[in-house]
Amino acid sequence: MSQRKRTPSNKRWSADVTAHSNALDLRRSVFTWSDPHRIASSLKRSAERSHRRKSDPYRSAMSMLTFYINRAGDNLSARQRLVLERAKAELRREFGRGETPRAKRSPARKRASKSTRRS
Repeated sequence: MSQRKRTPSNKRWSADVTAHSNALDLRRSVFTWSDPHRIASSLKRSAERSHRRKSDPYRSAMSMLTFYINRAGDNLSARQRLVLERAKAELRREFGRGETPRAKRSPARKRASKSTRRS
């Protein structure tokens, strides 16, 4: 089997998706900002104004943020990853979505999962 060679057109496809998303018109360099509230507000505004998105505004905004975090991978500094994770929490708050599923887990379930760990 031959391996596919990377060409300039397919090498940076995720950067192209972020820059030319068909669902949201994002502000330039939105994911490089250092204020989680500002990032969340911008994503919310973009998602609510877009008529090209396929799902509800919250889902579109969160998907774009998660997509960027996942695709950036090791190239994302720990500081900026923390800012973007806080932006996710801020986005949930702005859309009135509450806590993350992990935070909703009951204390009894947490204790049970700890006792089943291998030593």
